[in-house]
Amino acid sequence: MWAFGKNQQGAATGQEDFTFLGKDVVFKGVLTLQGSVRVDGQFEGELHSTGTVTVGELAIVRGNIKARVLITSGKIKGDITASEKVMIMSPGMLIGDVRTPSISIEGGAHFHGLSNMGADTWVEGHNAADERIRDLAAHRGRLRAPDY
Repeated sequence: MWAFGKNQQGAATGQEDFTFLGKDVVFKGVLTLQGSVRVDGQFEGELHSTGTVTVGELAIVRGNIKARVLITSGKIKGDITASEKVMIMSPGMLIGDVRTPSISIEGGAHFHGLSNMGADTWVEGHNAADERIRDLAAHRGRLRAPDY
């Protein structure tokens, strides 16, 4: 029943550190945590996680998210920074800018914003991250052609 001296973190989830915000939870503020989190309720503010942030289909998030991985099928309005990848699943909706090395958008999902996947390393003569790009056609003309 009680296992003293044994590490039983994550026994129910199979992960070491996991936080769950259920469908009836309304959270406002800044949430910083180690490990992964699943949001099924309403969240307003900033969310910082060292693991995976999963936003459920009925969840509504208004605020910025910084995580290793973001997987969403809910509604997010805010900027996303993911060090590994962002996955927008149907019927998810993401309104905001995304900075990540990898992004996937499933059919039926919606994304409205700018994405930065590290293209500033391909731009000759300047760092694209230092300025807003106002003319996309001119910007694309500055990109180097890949060497095959």
